[in-house]
Amino acid sequence: MTAKERFESAKEIYASCGVDVETAIVKCMEAPVALHCWQGDDVTGFDHDGPLTGGIQTTGDYPGRAKTPEQLMQDMDMALRLMPGKKKLNLHASYAIFEPGEFVDRDKIEPKHFAKWVEFARERNMGIDFNPTFFSHDKVKDGLTLSSPDEETRKFWIEHGKACVRISRYFAEETGIPCVMNIWTGDGYKDIPADRMGPRMRYKEAIEEILSEPFDRDKVKPCVESKVFGIGVEAYTVGSAEVTLSFAATHEGCLPLMDNGHYHPTEVVSDKIPALLCFYPEIALHITRPIRWDSDHVVLFDDETREIAKEIVRNDAIDRVLLALDYFDASINRISAWVTGMRNMQKALLYALLSPNKKLKELQDAGKFTELMMRQEEMKTYPLGDVWNYFCEQNGAPVQEDWFAQIEKYEEEVLSKRK
Repeated sequence: MTAKERFESAKEIYASCGVDVETAIVKCMEAPVALHCWQGDDVTGFDHDGPLTGGIQTTGDYPGRAKTPEQLMQDMDMALRLMPGKKKLNLHASYAIFEPGEFVDRDKIEPKHFAKWVEFARERNMGIDFNPTFFSHDKVKDGLTLSSPDEETRKFWIEHGKACVRISRYFAEETGIPCVMNIWTGDGYKDIPADRMGPRMRYKEAIEEILSEPFDRDKVKPCVESKVFGIGVEAYTVGSAEVTLSFAATHEGCLPLMDNGHYHPTEVVSDKIPALLCFYPEIALHITRPIRWDSDHVVLFDDETREIAKEIVRNDAIDRVLLALDYFDASINRISAWVTGMRNMQKALLYALLSPNKKLKELQDAGKFTELMMRQEEMKTYPLGDVWNYFCEQNGAPVQEDWFAQIEKYEEEVLSKRK
């Protein structure tokens, strides 16, 4: 059978259980996923030469890391060619691009320092999401930024946040696509603190001051992201899940952002998605793969990735859940890591769209749990691969593992020659 014949056969199989494959493909094509720039250079950025700090860590020394904006954009271009579906670009503030001899600190960055990123995104019909960078900087004092008791330190980071609001506004205006601006800090303590509430009040008031910077809520979507712990902040994090969820719930226009590596090992974000959708008009996600801790492994087509996608789709929330990837693996080819993670996230969305969700809900409400289990299990072996290959072809992306040969060629011709 040809690929087209396999696809037509798959359409008939899915139609037998009430799934319209063509509709599923169209919906999947319209679901944007933001590609994170920091996988390409191990979260190094372009505004500092120091180590990675803030409770996060990149491991590995695979050759070919991007060291300049031009190299990073070149690598992203290579990755984008191998991914089907709709994408956005996700930047950290530490990726500001300065002209030769120019430098300003993070509290003074301006839209002009990201003009080349806007040009890159516009040429590829992509929007841009943004993240203030509250780590890897000498003004992180005693592991604290927005929650620091030192007023000068706190003021510096507040001004950085305000600058990022202005830059996010610029991104939205220049691309015509709303910018998700995510606030996450690694603030916390290595051991048991004497005061848990004080830092959180300072954190709350600092973010309120950041969001006092004027912006159009239809264009800039500020988020607050939680974390359960980090390296060096094992005992206490200021921005816990309770703090960030409460902040978003009590501040109009601010959204919660959940990273599925930022919770206790037995918690799953897939279960939290429908809970939050009951109360928030939109929510944001950073998709990663934690192993024992928030280790930011490459996203796989695994149980939790599929469950996250299913909860988004079955609750008709593709337009309400703002998706971005977030991982950094320096132990393998970085471009392959990008492509693998993005293709798996898009594959999970397609998998969820190819499920007879209405029928399954009816079985649950009718108490037909035996049939519900049977149908959910049988759907796992339906011919997703044949539909996925067609989806890739329709998007001009390689099918199955054909894309990897291009990665190997790029490594030989480009990455291996980098010093």
